[in-house]
Amino acid sequence: MTNQSHPTRLHPPPAAAAAPEASKTFQPVIENTPPLPPIPWTAIGQTAPELLPTPAGDLPAVAAVVITWAEAEWSALQHVFCASNASMPYSARSTSSWSGWQKYSKGVPSVPNQSWWNYWGEYRLVQIGSAKVLLFKSNTHLDSPGAEYLAQMISLLIAGARPQLILSIGTAGGARVGDHLGTVNVVRGGTLYVANQPQAQWPAYTNPWTAQWNLLGVPGFDKLLFPVPTTTQDLQSLARQFNTFYHSSYPFSELNVNNLNMADPLPAINNLTTSGTTLLTTDSFVVATSAGNLGTFACVEMDDAIIAKACLSGRTAFGFVRNVSDPVQNATLPAKFQGHWGEAIYNTYGLYTSYNGALAAWAILSAQFN
Repeated sequence: MTNQSHPTRLHPPPAAAAAPEASKTFQPVIENTPPLPPIPWTAIGQTAPELLPTPAGDLPAVAAVVITWAEAEWSALQHVFCASNASMPYSARSTSSWSGWQKYSKGVPSVPNQSWWNYWGEYRLVQIGSAKVLLFKSNTHLDSPGAEYLAQMISLLIAGARPQLILSIGTAGGARVGDHLGTVNVVRGGTLYVANQPQAQWPAYTNPWTAQWNLLGVPGFDKLLFPVPTTTQDLQSLARQFNTFYHSSYPFSELNVNNLNMADPLPAINNLTTSGTTLLTTDSFVVATSAGNLGTFACVEMDDAIIAKACLSGRTAFGFVRNVSDPVQNATLPAKFQGHWGEAIYNTYGLYTSYNGALAAWAILSAQFN
């Protein structure tokens, strides 16, 4: 278990000790990069979410808010909820703006040394069945500008949109040693990591909400899923590029511990709300390894326990739909290289893993509000 900047849940990559990684970012290239396809909603007797006019300024009243975070996650959310009638190219994973979204900046405070932060996030309104849903791309994080401001943002969303439910969705690091790349875990609670404190004393925030699984379990739902397109050739190429960039010599088998980076033929989508399993929220890079150090948690990410705590204060139900974008790391690797390899896998496949997580979030909302 180590602390450094987390490549998956945080915008900056892990701190590097020496050139060249200190001066540039590793940008791997793979060959198998299919577009996200149009979604065949009729395969399960459903229709696409309906785009609604999105007012600027004050937030509209909605049944639910769906929050996502990084650009690859946002692109997947855009595809599933806003533009599912057309394919989306792999290059869209780094898109930093989408048409029709409004910036939300009501009451944003000035934060020292955070001049880049001048709005809470961006939002768009859609209809799912009988329910209005607010999609929200957060610009506010636990690590920056900090927990205080993330909690304030959630309080503003609750006060302004008055949702019955808040879902946080997107990428996460694996924690369970059997979860392959692309696994989606749905939970109803978050535990906050506290450095230098026994795990049993870490505070947990949970609520009675349980995910409605009606649509996720219907015959034909697998036709909507998109298998994360990993290939042995691409992963081995990624390992070679990784070793060249970082001047290392790790065998592919050591980087790809237990073959976890090879995605399943169809992603597993696990309803952990019934067991009460929580995810782990950290404000720095905390690695789950093949030694099973964090195996009791659903995954590791960097915001949701703060959201849970704020929702409990606001008496609003909450849940988290997290897709494993960088699986459990090899415990024998140095911590720095665990982080760098996780970042490489995340940057390469984050769009694909996030698609299935966004689709699972849609199915849960559609089942709950119809």
